[in-house]
Amino acid sequence: MESETTSMEVSEQLLHDSDKFRAIQPVESDSNPEWKDQITMRGLVVSTMLGSLFCIIIHKLNLTAGIIPSLNVAAGLLGFFFVQSWTGFLSKLGFRVTPFTRQENTVIQTCVVACYTLAHTGGFGSYLIAMDEKTYELTGADHPGNRAQDVKNPSLGWMTVFLFVVSFVGIFTLVPLRKVMIIDYKLTYPSGTATAMLINSLQTNTGAELARKQVRSLAKYISISFVWSCFKWFFSGIGDSCGFDNFPTFGLTLFKNMFYFDFGLTYIGCGLICPRIVVCSVLLGGIISWGFLWPFISQHAGDWYPADLGSNDFKGLYGYKVFIAIALILGDGLYNLIKIIGMTLKEIYNNISKRSNLPVVKEVLNGESSEELMEQRKRDEVFLKDRIPTWVAGSGYLVLGALSVATLPIIFPPFKWYLVLFSYILAPIFAFCNSYGTGLTDCSLLFTYGKIGLFVIASLIGSDGGVIGGLASCGVMMSIIGTAGELMQDFKTGYLTLSSPKSMFVSQLVGTAMGCVIAPLTFWLFWTAFDIGAPDGPYKAPHAVIFREMAILGTEGFSKFPKHCLALCGGFFMAALVINLLRDVIPKRISRFIPIPMAMAIPFYIGAYFAIDLFVGTMILYIWEQVNRKDAEDYAGAVASGLMCGDGIWTIPSAILSIFKVNPPICMYFGPSLSS
Repeated sequence: MESETTSMEVSEQLLHDSDKFRAIQPVESDSNPEWKDQITMRGLVVSTMLGSLFCIIIHKLNLTAGIIPSLNVAAGLLGFFFVQSWTGFLSKLGFRVTPFTRQENTVIQTCVVACYTLAHTGGFGSYLIAMDEKTYELTGADHPGNRAQDVKNPSLGWMTVFLFVVSFVGIFTLVPLRKVMIIDYKLTYPSGTATAMLINSLQTNTGAELARKQVRSLAKYISISFVWSCFKWFFSGIGDSCGFDNFPTFGLTLFKNMFYFDFGLTYIGCGLICPRIVVCSVLLGGIISWGFLWPFISQHAGDWYPADLGSNDFKGLYGYKVFIAIALILGDGLYNLIKIIGMTLKEIYNNISKRSNLPVVKEVLNGESSEELMEQRKRDEVFLKDRIPTWVAGSGYLVLGALSVATLPIIFPPFKWYLVLFSYILAPIFAFCNSYGTGLTDCSLLFTYGKIGLFVIASLIGSDGGVIGGLASCGVMMSIIGTAGELMQDFKTGYLTLSSPKSMFVSQLVGTAMGCVIAPLTFWLFWTAFDIGAPDGPYKAPHAVIFREMAILGTEGFSKFPKHCLALCGGFFMAALVINLLRDVIPKRISRFIPIPMAMAIPFYIGAYFAIDLFVGTMILYIWEQVNRKDAEDYAGAVASGLMCGDGIWTIPSAILSIFKVNPPICMYFGPSLSS
């Protein structure tokens, strides 16, 4: 369910500290490099390396639990680390090197984010593999609406073509509105602002010293994470029940109910940067579902559903798990969609009426300092200097839209040309709403808009091809909306780092082109090396089944649910609406403790084990803050990035070993003693 619940990441902490807003202001007074000079060969090489690494990390997260924290800040820090290391090495050898500027750092960050965004919006953990044969079999060959004809297995060819066709469209969608969103409306885009604060601070003397310490911390934890992942591999044996990933930390009974700590450093790293309320919501969802709800429903086996069904049969307990999770997701998504659209319309009206009261980031001029006035004017001047002609954006969208109308029906025959055209008419509207809402709240509703497209197109097509058509439409929506939203975040970063919009636009194009190649290739590494989608394997791809079920619901409606399942779904749907309403109407000091339904829904289906990892990470951060808050603020992001990157890097040799049939030598297995 995406990073709707986790996109706030470390920007939330940074933006709440008003003393740090001075760090946004660049310290350089000299002229900025031309936009062409901001895009360098070394920057493109570093972007390719980091884009590949982050794609692997995103795939790993997508195929396990699907919680994706914002990695914008990590991309900025790692870009600084790689280029500074390279230039420092060449300087020691006596070579003359071009100075590394904040603008080049911003371009690298933009390129990396554009690349790894496609690993997420490309549907490799959701709508694309929801089409494959394994997901069809997991859903059940006899499940109403689940037809054998609605299967399209992944292949490098059509996935790469699909990404090239749809991914560039979002870049042209909102370009004409960049001045309106950034300068006129002064939207905050907290993640983009936090990244700019980091990049600007790295160029100061004190910031550079801190950056060196952060880099050492980053390298240290990358090494620790890599070595630990390698060590775990030796004990993981053959099959899915061996190793530390199946360690019954709290006993075998709780292990069977998916409560255990699997020593996964990736999600411990996520726990360090995810907002604490998100982590606690995930854990609470795991406790409610696997601690109480599923055991309660299991007691009615033979009454509510046949007792002899398989563990993945939708007529049994599995159906309750999937459909109740979907109900929570849809309830949360619907509420936030209405809320964000309402906020958007209200604030647009206020701006038109010259009575705007948008939350404005605090670096905006308040009349106290002529220096701040000069900085403000300089930012505006740089941002407006290298204009991107409106005709470029308009013609780009039309040409790519025409290409999609001609190409997508060939890849997905049920997705007729007029349905593609309809999707391309809706997508810019959704992209604007999502980007505007993200600018206000830093909460992206990308997956919600994608599901709207899925339901609408699936229902229009009907049972004869509606599943494939709906999932394809979901992909179109998510690709366009996701790319447009990231571009606007990056424009905000560029605005605050005095980077040329033209260099940002070009780097977004380059990063997207990289992603269209790298994202499918890195996914194919997982696909060929591991059993993707196996319910008992490490890469369950849980959202594939959920997306396929949503498409089936769009074509078939609510038919043949298990007994009381529809009533339970209705109850949890309403509960999601009520909980969100309470979060908005109750005073902040109380509402900050109310859980987030979207986050609660994730463990309903896949288990609570990763929630334990997240909770360990957030508790480490909490204790760290109590001992030394400043160190925690300075180094938590670097430690988290190191833990995730090290584990991600190990995925490459692990996949290669698997491809060549090199199995771990030891199976560490836990079971009841013979006497019991």
